[in-house]
Amino acid sequence: MSCCAPGTESAIELNEVSQVGPSGEEHKLASKDCGNGLRQTDLSVPGVHCGGCINTVEKGLKALPFVTKARVNLSTKRVSVVWSEDGDPAQIITTLHELGYEAHLFDYSGESEDKTLSVMLRSLAVAGFAAANIMLLSVSVWSGADAATRDLFHWISAMIAIPALAYSGRIFFRSALNALRHGRLNMDVPISLAVILAFAMSLYETMNSGEHAYFDASVTLLFFLLIGRTLDHVMREKARSAVKGLARLSPRGATTVNPDGSSAFVAVDEIRAGMTILLAAGDRIPVDARVVSGASDLDCSLVNGESAPQTVSAGSVVRAGTLNLTGPLTIEALAPASQSFLAEMMQLMERAESAKARYRRIADRAAGLYAPLVHLVALLSFGGWMIVSGDWHHSLYIAIAVLIITCPCALALAVPVVQVVAAGRLFENGIMVKDGAAMERLAEADMVLFDKTGTLTVGNPRLVNIGDINPDTLNIAAELGTHSRHPLSRALANARDGMSKAMPDFDSFTEHPGAGLEAVRDGVTYRLGRADWALDNTGPDSAPSNGADRGQTVLSADGRFLAAFVFEDRLRREAIATVAALQNQGYPVEIISGDRAGAVSRLAESVGVSSYKSGVLPGEKSSYVARLGETGRKVLMVGDGLNDAPALVSAHVSMAPATAADVGRNAADFVFLHESLATVTSAISISKKAGQLIRQNFGLAIAYNLIAIPSAIFGYATPLVAALAMSSSSLIVVLNALRLRIGARKNDAIESRQPEDGVDAPEYGAATAEQGR
Repeated sequence: MSCCAPGTESAIELNEVSQVGPSGEEHKLASKDCGNGLRQTDLSVPGVHCGGCINTVEKGLKALPFVTKARVNLSTKRVSVVWSEDGDPAQIITTLHELGYEAHLFDYSGESEDKTLSVMLRSLAVAGFAAANIMLLSVSVWSGADAATRDLFHWISAMIAIPALAYSGRIFFRSALNALRHGRLNMDVPISLAVILAFAMSLYETMNSGEHAYFDASVTLLFFLLIGRTLDHVMREKARSAVKGLARLSPRGATTVNPDGSSAFVAVDEIRAGMTILLAAGDRIPVDARVVSGASDLDCSLVNGESAPQTVSAGSVVRAGTLNLTGPLTIEALAPASQSFLAEMMQLMERAESAKARYRRIADRAAGLYAPLVHLVALLSFGGWMIVSGDWHHSLYIAIAVLIITCPCALALAVPVVQVVAAGRLFENGIMVKDGAAMERLAEADMVLFDKTGTLTVGNPRLVNIGDINPDTLNIAAELGTHSRHPLSRALANARDGMSKAMPDFDSFTEHPGAGLEAVRDGVTYRLGRADWALDNTGPDSAPSNGADRGQTVLSADGRFLAAFVFEDRLRREAIATVAALQNQGYPVEIISGDRAGAVSRLAESVGVSSYKSGVLPGEKSSYVARLGETGRKVLMVGDGLNDAPALVSAHVSMAPATAADVGRNAADFVFLHESLATVTSAISISKKAGQLIRQNFGLAIAYNLIAIPSAIFGYATPLVAALAMSSSSLIVVLNALRLRIGARKNDAIESRQPEDGVDAPEYGAATAEQGR
């Protein structure tokens, strides 16, 4: 079995169907805006199938002056290219063509039919049929047929072998020829050379009425190689079932309402922001949208992991991939499918599969040295046996065995197949990971820091002193709160529900991370946030004159106190059990929060954490994490807010909930979708297990080479045995990786002993409007 399995056969389809690359304008329209004058384009490159191909493509694209980043995903045959807007994107396609790779825009919807598997199965069937018939003729020859009969059977075998090798061997031959045409080597070159040499040697013997022909060996060798390659392809597709499952959650299209009131069915890729969509009960939501009219229950388990349906009505925001259960809805698209929540999750999964972690870089470098070394070893084996025996038949036979058995497929598969399976297991536990290198870093973490609001707590606070606040003042605070995603801001905005008094717009608005919100209207400056920031005559060491705590949430007008707000929040499900499990595993656990000391102290006591820091500003969080790193600590930071972003970046590895601010999710290495905090321990457990399996795979690959290569060199392995050994080594590595998927999943998560409604601790009074707690 070869690590280049899923790509080489794609070359067949590319030769059967003319591929025309996108124009520069089409290329630009299909790209995504990355900010700072950069855009990203995802291209499908079916011909990529080994470490050498990855290195060739990435180096070739990075050589373009306007390309800042190029990364190949071997599992999806996709290359992501980040390029400057002042460049010509058509040159990217041209460069790939010059390197010998066809390319076209990547289709996120996935294939409904596995055409690659169909091609491989047909090739396997032809090779098997031919091998069986040639073997029958060979048995007759071995049984003592006379010279005339022997020659006849050899010619019949040749006539069967020629079309079988031409049809079934094209998977290897075209890939090898394409590599040689562009001045490089890949893993299919020695395999093709071995098959062709075995056939050529047999044909030479047949033409000269020789006693021995090896048509059975050449065709049977091809048959075994195809068995291994097909199994490899099937197992890789099995490992990627999580990503394919996500792709299947996206509908092919939706019914949209035209400006004239008529309706039409539109492909999901053609849906744009602002389009009105009609959904019937049982339909999946195609893009992120807002409900315009109607009410229904949605299955949102994909988003939040909860099996209970979620009720939505006019004004509710719904996510792509969720299922409309009970009633018709009219929704307005907020973004195209390529920018939806579902597409973001698929891209995170694929990014995790293609990441260049330390182990993967080692495997790629080793596989890159393979092609020249294997040819050298085969040549030396041939020369050595010629010197020793003088029999060129036997010497060539051994050289063929060496060419096959030295394929480093097991080594090349050791890391990526584990990354694919691990990313799928994390997704099943409600965790999205940005890259495989993050899993490696998470396994190395030796300390955990938690933010408070929105991380240890659900971040869904409730205003409890609404009766003590003047309605006009509450209306101003609620209007300010609508401009922020901070949980306390949302709580204030929700507290105004039912109040119909219209408010004029603010003249300007600013959000200050770690402090609060500031807006100006009619020359009056309003501040909603920490009292020591919002009020005059209050510094970091003094309390407000009105008696409010310095960290309490207040509203001020030109520095004058207007109102103080008190909130209640609750712990995330399994927060106490998660902290206890981490401590039992030997992790020091700390809480670091911008909230006031009293609230942080009560929370720390309830979850069993003795070390905590309160009133910490965003820069101080980042500095503290950096100092821990300088002392040798490898910190896992779990946070969700705007002010956590610097700390998330500074940490050795980081996690954030899906409800976090955009900047927090973008800064984190992992994003967990469920409310339960047990996902933290699940991620650590899966990452550690993945690291163990990678090391085991390296050990298996090294042991295989230490045994197999000397066996072939010294003549103990025939080409057929070599083909079986090479295929078996890859199969063992893939099966070992799949243990992560079929293992006991109950060990990945904490068994909760707390109520199902998630209230595992008393609610806490929170009095802060700092952005990120």
